[in-house]
Amino acid sequence: MQDPTLLVLASLADGEKHGYAIMLDVERFAGVRLGAGTLYGAITRMEQQGWIVGIDSEDRRRPYRLTASGRRYLEEQTAALDKLVKISQRRLRHA
Repeated sequence: MQDPTLLVLASLADGEKHGYAIMLDVERFAGVRLGAGTLYGAITRMEQQGWIVGIDSEDRRRPYRLTASGRRYLEEQTAALDKLVKISQRRLRHA
């Protein structure tokens, strides 16, 4: 699973984080190293969709948090992935 959108949303579901912290978290839980361009491109798209929001900070690093809309999207996508996994596992028993 290497979809940067879902990986970033899953990271932010655990709490607000700035970009570098998201990169480290994704690498830790998914084993996927997101490049800066991939990460910030995904962040820009998710902000435009209203799935995440940047938080003002005194620090130069800008944290992001998941919105209610982003949470719903992540829930929908993980439910679809769960269904795919269950179907695939069932079919693999017969392969």
